[in-house]
Amino acid sequence: MHTDHMHTEHGATDPEFADGRFYADPHAAYRRWRTEGGARKVRFGGAAGLEGWVVTGHAECRTALADPRLSKKAVTEAFAQHVGNSEGGPGRDLMTHMLNSDPPEHTRLRKLVQQAYTGRQVATLRPMVERHVGALLDQLDGLDSAELISEFALPLPLAVVFELFGAPQAERENLQVRGNAVDTGPEDDGGADGEVSVETAEGMADYLRALVDHKRTHPGDDLISELLAAQADGDRLTEAEITSMAFLLAIAGHQSTVNLIANGIHALLCHTEQLAALRANPELLPGAIEEVLRYESPFSVASLRRTTEPVTIAGTTIPAGEFVQIALLAANRDPAVFADPDRFDITRPDATRHLAFGHGIHHCLGAQLGRLQAEVAFSELLRRFPALRLAEPAAAAQWQENPRHRGLLSLRVLLH
Repeated sequence: MHTDHMHTEHGATDPEFADGRFYADPHAAYRRWRTEGGARKVRFGGAAGLEGWVVTGHAECRTALADPRLSKKAVTEAFAQHVGNSEGGPGRDLMTHMLNSDPPEHTRLRKLVQQAYTGRQVATLRPMVERHVGALLDQLDGLDSAELISEFALPLPLAVVFELFGAPQAERENLQVRGNAVDTGPEDDGGADGEVSVETAEGMADYLRALVDHKRTHPGDDLISELLAAQADGDRLTEAEITSMAFLLAIAGHQSTVNLIANGIHALLCHTEQLAALRANPELLPGAIEEVLRYESPFSVASLRRTTEPVTIAGTTIPAGEFVQIALLAANRDPAVFADPDRFDITRPDATRHLAFGHGIHHCLGAQLGRLQAEVAFSELLRRFPALRLAEPAAAAQWQENPRHRGLLSLRVLLH
């Protein structure tokens, strides 16, 4: 990775460039940036490249996540202006969800969405998740090997979220998101950066608009119907807000869960003593999931913020109107919080201090559903395939070239 940079008490004047090598081992760069302290301007390369001020320490990241001067809405407005879309247009109504808003609008949206979402207690979803995990593993039963992302980790959260939405079974087969595909070319829906293509996003949005429209006249026992019915203080969500929220749950929810499952299985298969401990004592599973979230956080960087005024972070003053990237992957390996942070230890007592799901008002609403899917996926996969192992144990892992997502491109395993 290119490392030339100038650093003053006001931060880096010349952005440091993180090239393709950064994605193979971002922990090395984050370790150095944490040690040097403060925030620095970094330009990330790749198709999903971005430039902004990177915050790395656990305490600094936790504070930044809850700082109202780091605005989400300002990011959406900046991008809309950049693409000439400030007055509306394709995709604009997909950006009206709570992750892209600040109080008081965020407070209003979260209150209404939470009413519908948490009314559907996550524990009650376990049988549905178990059914989908079982069906996917049934398809692997007769095989000697499998690519666990495309054949398991990717279809699982999509199946779960569309059942949650009350989408007809026959239609779910067409709702594939190829953000993790390994052999994709320009014509495919995704590629090595783990992003969802514009074409896929627009197709998903069209489908969700039609589904919301259908649920308005044919309500059922599903999340879309509950979002349509939710009200607080005489207020309701608009149809565009419901479509946007459903889009957020489908896209963000699937990306984080795919990576949580794949990163976790990979970490366990690479640390055979930890895998043996888990097999010997399945009660260690909840702690193992927290350690996966800490060790290889599914989201490397929290959703983008923009400063509304100058903000000083760890002695570095970031001017107004600048993008800020809060590096969750770096915070979760901060030795000031986690002893021997580069060691994968499923019995780590303080793993729950990780920031993988954020902190503050934007803490991930789907965190418990993600944990549930990982818990069922890990337990059933290990139970049904006691000989599960990496197909090429000596091969270096191939990671998505994306500063925001920490996800494997492929996870090929031997099943028997």
